[in-house]
Amino acid sequence: MTRTVWTSIDFGRLPAPAPADRPMTTTPLLTIVLAAGKGTRMKSALPKVMHRLAGLSILGHVLKAAQAAGSNEIAVVIGPDMDVVRAEVEQCAPRAKVFVQHEPLGTAHAVLSARPALAAHDGDVLVLVADIPLLTPASIARLRAALEAGNHVAVLGFETSDPDGYGRLVTDASGALLAIREHEDASAEERAISFCNSGVLAFRHTDLLPLLDRIGGINAQGEYYLTDAIEVARKEGLKVAAVACPEEEGVGINSRDQLAAAERIYQDRRRLAAMLEGATLIAPETVWFSHDTRIGRDVIIEPNVFFGPGVVVEDGVVIRANCHFTGARIRAGAEVGPFARFRPGADIGPGVHIGNFVEVKNSTLEEGAKANHLAYIGDGRVGARTNIGAGTILCNYDGFNKHRTDIGAGAFIGSNTSLVAPVKVGDGAYIGSGSVITKDVPADALALERTEQHVRPGWAAKFRALMSRHKARGTG
Repeated sequence: MTRTVWTSIDFGRLPAPAPADRPMTTTPLLTIVLAAGKGTRMKSALPKVMHRLAGLSILGHVLKAAQAAGSNEIAVVIGPDMDVVRAEVEQCAPRAKVFVQHEPLGTAHAVLSARPALAAHDGDVLVLVADIPLLTPASIARLRAALEAGNHVAVLGFETSDPDGYGRLVTDASGALLAIREHEDASAEERAISFCNSGVLAFRHTDLLPLLDRIGGINAQGEYYLTDAIEVARKEGLKVAAVACPEEEGVGINSRDQLAAAERIYQDRRRLAAMLEGATLIAPETVWFSHDTRIGRDVIIEPNVFFGPGVVVEDGVVIRANCHFTGARIRAGAEVGPFARFRPGADIGPGVHIGNFVEVKNSTLEEGAKANHLAYIGDGRVGARTNIGAGTILCNYDGFNKHRTDIGAGAFIGSNTSLVAPVKVGDGAYIGSGSVITKDVPADALALERTEQHVRPGWAAKFRALMSRHKARGTG
């Protein structure tokens, strides 16, 4: 496919997302995802569909759309020696069946590689290509609605100002679909068409296998094209239809610049959705979401915040600027940042305050706890209303194993304290500043660990005078 650069969303003019035209049909749906291509234009050792968008593989986005669209069964067709893709299918859609296309003989041949799944199915069949991560369930619903309306085959197409490289949807004067002509096989007149094929097709189950068996010609690329099913269907007197979708949903990812363009569109969608659901984004274009980020209502997010996978933000949270989160839960009413980092397993309780340059990993901070600046909280529990002073470190790693620190409720941890795990600090205990705590501290106790301070009056003045004389003689 050709290089495509999509424009970013203008938040000032963008309407709310449109719902699907009608409710999902109850007809069983088998989705076949074609994921056999390696994508050499990515210049990567990874298969194309394994590159990530918003923290999820391109293939994962397609599988997610198929599941959200109500697929009862999913079959994924991969190429040989694509174990990493098989593993991704098992991760994203555990019930999906995987089939191997052993020879690259085209999309029709790829669909036939899933013949066992087709033979066991009775209902609609949806064919998706695995490199279109921006496809929405609403567009799939419209495609299936075309089958409900009496068509035997429906094709998802899009209008573009740069159709070079795409298959064209050839229609007659009335707009009826006549054929899909791949770019390499298209005439000059057909290449001028701007209505292009997304690669997404829907079939009535009873029609698909007979149509595939009638695709007998090898095209300009020496392959059997699934798109030739349109002309075969028309020759058989079957009804076919083209359904339009936004350009961004229909184009595939074939290069790194297209991946970056898709990321921009995906992020704009997620930012808008968060705001429509009741969150405030001060500078939306600087906030980056993962595919699974969950944001509550009355959340305020300041500029330059990054959400990696696995983050949940509950209602009423305030996130200050320049924070980075992955695998964390931030509970209602907490205030976080600026410049805070949460790593997997961070559980920030209700009303907790986390300030600048605080890192939390695999730790729970209970309700009302505070760590306002310059601390590392790793593999621990901080009890309710406990205060963690600046420079506090939970020393969790001994070079071989991780150990936990348990701090009770209402404790006070003085600045520049090192808690060497495993260690426990009881409820209400005080730790004096500058201490290195290696033993358990009972509840309501004071723990101090410091060397004795020695003061030598006048020493500094004598030292400066001595060093000045050495410097003047050139011996310092």
